[in-house]
Amino acid sequence: MAKVVVDPVTRIEGHLKIEVEVEGGVVQDAWTSGTLWRGYERIMQGRDPRDAVQIMQRICGVCPTSHCTSGTLTIDDICGIEPPPNGRIIRNLILGSNFIQSHTLHFFHLAALDYVDVTRVKSINVNIPPFQPRYEVPYNLPDDVNEFAAACYLDALVARRKAQEALAIWGGKMPHVQSIVPGGVSEVPDAQKIFEFITRIDELIDFIENKYIPVVQAVAEYFPEDFNLGIGCKNMMAYGGFPLEAGKDHVKTKKFIPSGIYLRGQDLPFDPAQLAEQVKYSWYNDDTHGQTPDKAVIEPNPTKKDAYSWLKAPRYNGNPLEVGPLARMWVMKQKDVRGLGDKAFSVLGRHYARAIECKLVANELKKWALELQPGQPVCVPHKIPTGSEKVGMGLCEAPRGALGHWQQISSSGRTAVYNCIVPTTVNASPRDERGVQGPMEQALIGATVQDVNNPVELVKIVRSFDPCFGCAIHVMTPDQKTISQFAIN
Repeated sequence: MAKVVVDPVTRIEGHLKIEVEVEGGVVQDAWTSGTLWRGYERIMQGRDPRDAVQIMQRICGVCPTSHCTSGTLTIDDICGIEPPPNGRIIRNLILGSNFIQSHTLHFFHLAALDYVDVTRVKSINVNIPPFQPRYEVPYNLPDDVNEFAAACYLDALVARRKAQEALAIWGGKMPHVQSIVPGGVSEVPDAQKIFEFITRIDELIDFIENKYIPVVQAVAEYFPEDFNLGIGCKNMMAYGGFPLEAGKDHVKTKKFIPSGIYLRGQDLPFDPAQLAEQVKYSWYNDDTHGQTPDKAVIEPNPTKKDAYSWLKAPRYNGNPLEVGPLARMWVMKQKDVRGLGDKAFSVLGRHYARAIECKLVANELKKWALELQPGQPVCVPHKIPTGSEKVGMGLCEAPRGALGHWQQISSSGRTAVYNCIVPTTVNASPRDERGVQGPMEQALIGATVQDVNNPVELVKIVRSFDPCFGCAIHVMTPDQKTISQFAIN
């Protein structure tokens, strides 16, 4: 039995090590290892709860708006407030613009090079990063399709910029927006901002419909074998995102992307009380295993026996479930994705679902922008309660999947416990207490590897999840030793 180690996996966000055992050209077992520790939750302890709005955005520079949204929702929940219509819509416009930017980044600039042969495009210098180093890939696209896809790679850079500009109209800047605040937003809509936003969204819709989706369809046509690659657990989870009405209940409020569970072939309602984290194979002490996320306070233990990842193992009623665009579109019962049947649970199914979601969100953004009412309130006042302990939950959908923040405040009104369960922690989690692998590990098992010295199939599977280990883990020494200190004038 051959052991294959890819460390680090390139063209993803952050640092991941994967290890698989291959026999007869088929993966028999797999381990995903997050190699850095995230300490952001500890930074929040003892702070004003509202600091989460800005601090937790720094978890990731690609999808900070998602962490800002979840962090703000914890405060809304603690204070018992909800934004007025303008505030709710502008939050959706900010988050949705980030979806478009992130999905475009993922497919074209991270995953597409698994399918597009840039060495056949004379106008591109392939001897520099990000085109080197790379595995040798069996490219199937005809010359004309390959040329079109390579041109779209460059066009996607412009599309990403437009999406960031659209976001900044309402967010103030990107990355790390300034305008999302407890109770709504601080940005006031007017006709000029609405016009500028819709102008950019129209251009992005054109890019998605005429370049993004056609390239994904071409890849599906010429790489049909990838509909059988990276099958995974076939269990899906979505917290739901983009609220369409006022409502303080994170689950029951009507949303554009609904919440739901798909477990062992059945569509079920989502219950956040079923979420818990396990750490048997994670570098944390076991005395807090299986705790609900509103109570989990974990102590790092980098010498723990049998552990192999800094990621915890989130489970829903004891089950590993996949999150992300495929999960959302499946729970949403989107006809094109459900129409794929079992082929949806695959590398290409994930890419296709992401492209479809990008189009759906872009179209809704234009509609929502037209619902804004200049001159109407964008925020409601709030006051952090004191005198008793309170817990706030903030559930939303990040580009990479279901995202949850939990914040517990003390009777003095300061943060006592903060915890994040991010999409990549769910997807790339290690084994749980029963030894059941996480969704990404399960997707690797059963994959055919043509050449153990060129395991392109393995990295295709990983990239199809669009993992972000910047969200899942961060560098900090377990003994809290200062690594470097700088004085900036």
